Amino acid sequence: MNSLENQLLIAMPTLGDPYFNKTVTYICEHNDEGAMGLIINVPVNLNLNELLAQLEDDEDSQDLSIQNEHTDKLQQCVLSGGPVAQERGFVLHSPQNCWNSSLSLTDDIMITTSKDILLALGTEAAPENFVVTLGYAGWGPGQLEEELKSNSWLTTPADKEILFNTPIEQRWKKATENIGIDIAHLSADIGHA
Repeated sequence: MNSLENQLLIAMPTLGDPYFNKTVTYICEHNDEGAMGLIINVPVNLNLNELLAQLEDDEDSQDLSIQNEHTDKLQQCVLSGGPVAQERGFVLHSPQNCWNSSLSLTDDIMITTSKDILLALGTEAAPENFVVTLGYAGWGPGQLEEELKSNSWLTTPADKEILFNTPIEQRWKKATENIGIDIAHLSADIGHA
């Protein structure tokens, strides 16, 4: 089995699941036990500032509000990382080794579920690039491989430009362009030769 870790999974128009319609998913882990990824192009109706305010309400004694010149980053949309554990947050970020539970996925990308990084977002201590998601996408053993065989997905190596700098609404189009496909030519119809 070839691992799909550090690949972008691009939903084909033929994918019947409405949750994954035109999604781009960054695959964080893929092995014999299944796969785990974060959808990077489906915003929830929440920005980082609002998420931090909700966390502050949950944490009576801790002040998570941040006031400084870097708060424009806090207007960034929070994304729906997938249908599993939607109450749990994940942060994909550029490398920094100062966060609890950050794991290096590549030389350019780390992941953490620790709240300590949230305290730094909007400050000079924040990673240069980051994406915050709620929930994740998961596949059981062999499930993703079967979906690939049925042409539900395209794959391409992860591109940190798409992950961190491309506007959310353009990520699906940009990911398909990275593999040389014009989305105007992708059809939802399945044909047979």
